[in-house]
Amino acid sequence: MNKKILLCVTGGIAVYKAVVLVSKLVQAGAEVKVIMTKSAMEFVTPLSFQAMSRNDVYYDTFDEKESGVIAHIDLADWADLVVIAPATANVIGKLANGIADDMVTTTLLATTAEVWIAPAMNVHMYDNKSVIRNITTLNDDGYQFIEPSEGFLACGYVGKGRLEEPEKIVELLAERFNMSKQLPLRGKKVVITAGPTRERIDPVRYVSNFSSGKMGYAMAEAAAALGADAVLISGPVGLDKPIGVTVIDVESAAEMLEAVRSQFDDAAIVIKAAAVADYRPKEVYPQKMKKQPGDSTIELERTTDILKTLGTMKTHQILVGFAAETQNAVDYGSGKLESKNLDYIIVNDVTDPDAGFGKDTNVVTLLSKNGTHRPFPAMSKKKLATLLLKTIIKEESEQLNDR
Repeated sequence: MNKKILLCVTGGIAVYKAVVLVSKLVQAGAEVKVIMTKSAMEFVTPLSFQAMSRNDVYYDTFDEKESGVIAHIDLADWADLVVIAPATANVIGKLANGIADDMVTTTLLATTAEVWIAPAMNVHMYDNKSVIRNITTLNDDGYQFIEPSEGFLACGYVGKGRLEEPEKIVELLAERFNMSKQLPLRGKKVVITAGPTRERIDPVRYVSNFSSGKMGYAMAEAAAALGADAVLISGPVGLDKPIGVTVIDVESAAEMLEAVRSQFDDAAIVIKAAAVADYRPKEVYPQKMKKQPGDSTIELERTTDILKTLGTMKTHQILVGFAAETQNAVDYGSGKLESKNLDYIIVNDVTDPDAGFGKDTNVVTLLSKNGTHRPFPAMSKKKLATLLLKTIIKEESEQLNDR
């Protein structure tokens, strides 16, 4: 790995795994330095980490081991990457709110290196609204999280909250460093739309669809993981914001079109995965429509076809559409590929039990203007997103390299 890793160890029973983590990182070729909180030292002594890392262990902000430097600033500048493992609810809360009251938090606020956070806590603590709020804040600030695993916890509960295994953390870090110079979308802007739109009838009602946004969010995560400057334009969904992705929230088709236009000119790839409403109420009532005797009719008008509009605007952009159909999916998709001036369209039959809105899996066929007709079997949307992007990148390598 040949990198400098600063490991921040906070107080929890999972501290024993952090000792193993140091050993695994050193074996992988990393140079490791460790900072501990006082609570962490209640579980494992600094000597254990010193023996594994072959470096001094830091735990007191005012214990300057070298008179020529300020320790927490020197460590902050030294690191190629900082890992907090285990990360307690306490340190997550402090970091989210800019609190620096010990060696760990002071160093974390001083570093400009990437910070990866590996939470470990009781399942109910992990689900607590304040913890979720703090994690969301740190996500938005660009911190990378290593999700805890599920299993038997030290407190006796079974659920999500176990520190990820050291071997897996090392694997993630190795992948991060080994791929950093080879990421195919590094320096490229990728714009993705996701989720439904809502077209208001009155202040309490709207026209919409069943799109969950999961496929679009997976595409945004995959683009960011492949090095892109990913911009996600999202309709109303109940999903967490992807790490490392710029998110623009919109509601209506008109708002989504305006947001896409604002991001379009310097984009290398534009992927329209959103399920935009085809129609909106012609009249939007300023007050709630009261129930009347008998039937009622709402007159609808067409919304602007965003994908077709982008097809007319396209210059250098690689334009990718999605088509959710209920019959003859490939035939309908082929027609849209041509009529909307797309480079690719990803079609799926939402009646398939492994596909459709709200599912965690999908089954699609990728069609291209160059004749590609590649089916993808049922798999998780996250895995599928990566495979779709890698396929497009491979076919468009020459155009992407010219950008």
